[in-house]
Amino acid sequence: MPIYEYQCEACHTPVEVMQKSTDPAPAHCETCGKGPMVKQLSKSSFALKGTGWYVTDFKGGSSGASKPSSEGGS
Repeated sequence: MPIYEYQCEACHTPVEVMQKSTDPAPAHCETCGKGPMVKQLSKSSFALKGTGWYVTDFKGGSSGASKPSSEGGS
């Protein structure tokens, strides 16, 4: 399940909630008891690591998919 970040409009306290994407936002703030809670945009934890997708997956392979075709149309 993804973690969503919300912020209380009354006291501006940020809250992280683990929930389904279809679940509603929290109704009230855990700190002040007021609301509403507004969903925030935050950085993703997705990262590509390594030497690179092109270098490791496609460059110099035996497949002809990465090479331009010299045969065919005029």
